[in-house]
Amino acid sequence: MGRHLKSDHDDGAVTQNRRAMEKPAPERIPALAVKPQRETGHALTPLWVVFGLAMGPAVALGLSRFAYALLLPAMRADLGWSFADAGAMNTANAAGYLAGALAAAPIGRRIGDKVAFILGLLLTAAAIGISGLTANFTVLLALRLLAGVTGAIAFVSGAGLTSAAAAGGSRARAPTLLGVYFAGAGIGITASALAVPPLLATMGWRGGWLVLGVLSLSATLYGWLVLSRAPEPSYGVHTARGGWSARFMAFKLVSYALFGAGYIAYGTFIIAYLRASEGFDSRSVTVFWAILGLSAIVAAFAWGPILARLRGGWGACATIGTVTIGAALPLLWHGPIAAYLSAILFGGSVLAVVAAVTSFARRAAKPHAWTAAIAALTIAFGIGQCIGPLLSGVLSDGPNGVRTGLWLSVGILMVATVVAAFQPEPTAIDDGHGLRNRR
Repeated sequence: MGRHLKSDHDDGAVTQNRRAMEKPAPERIPALAVKPQRETGHALTPLWVVFGLAMGPAVALGLSRFAYALLLPAMRADLGWSFADAGAMNTANAAGYLAGALAAAPIGRRIGDKVAFILGLLLTAAAIGISGLTANFTVLLALRLLAGVTGAIAFVSGAGLTSAAAAGGSRARAPTLLGVYFAGAGIGITASALAVPPLLATMGWRGGWLVLGVLSLSATLYGWLVLSRAPEPSYGVHTARGGWSARFMAFKLVSYALFGAGYIAYGTFIIAYLRASEGFDSRSVTVFWAILGLSAIVAAFAWGPILARLRGGWGACATIGTVTIGAALPLLWHGPIAAYLSAILFGGSVLAVVAAVTSFARRAAKPHAWTAAIAALTIAFGIGQCIGPLLSGVLSDGPNGVRTGLWLSVGILMVATVVAAFQPEPTAIDDGHGLRNRR
């Protein structure tokens, strides 16, 4: 019997050795490939690190794109712009953002997401500040384009770093930390609300751009200080293809493009509308814009647990639907109460849309494809942003004024809400090598 047991043991060992020899070597992957922190036993990335990474959207969105709305009325009055001219500025910014989103993933692979993140922030801050030194339309257009390119690189790289930092922990951790990251735009909006309107009467729009440049440099410094504690993305020598499906994410891509076209008209022209139609002065504008920014920050924590429970496209559907209601309120009712409620709903959900879409991308793509999938969604978003401001600006120059352009925004957002609901949830299938194929 001893001989039989020994023989069985030897046969088992041989079989195991053969299986080990036949098992393919693990593939080295080139993009964001961070092991779940729960499995590796490493401590979870601290929240203050994600706040530092949130300086990406604080600069790229809050201080570069959204803050332009605060300066727009003064720039139109001083430079004699039409609403179409004003919209062209944000269309240039959106076109640059689209180009930057296309370049973000290749640049991240070449120089690393951390380097791409901090260089993008520095160049964006420079473009913002220099905008206060010229009144030339073409030069301002070029600076808006540059801020869009570099802002998108910082934004996409930062989102990839945050996705890595969000690994491990509870189910609600990833959407909550992504919400904190995107709420950085709310920090930028709030800072611009407190700094810019009070200075417009004495320093004009030129001084406003210079102040925004200083704020952007300060945010860049904080972002740089936390990079050493952010998880380092892993890049291998073998190129791994795939990892996500544009066809599967088609409804998400379309709805996100529509969202980009719809929300940007409100973000560009709402201050001009409130000043012209509701009689808002600098103090009222400061309160409105600060409420919008603070709502975005608070919503980062409020939406996280909700988005963790919503599957498929329902997270984007819920958040875009709330944005739509917020955008419609000042058009349906007059007075400051409707405007401030609009700021709460719009500000409290506009960045949650980005968190919902990015959280879905993390579920629909393999870890090495997160940055590529986020970049593709950002490209769709950028296409919508290119169309929205220019189209709304042209309509706003018509007989009914900026109100027409804002109603167009509401209509586009309603369509985006419906399209988002059709996105199915990805299913996970083990491919036998420890990886998860999303279909």
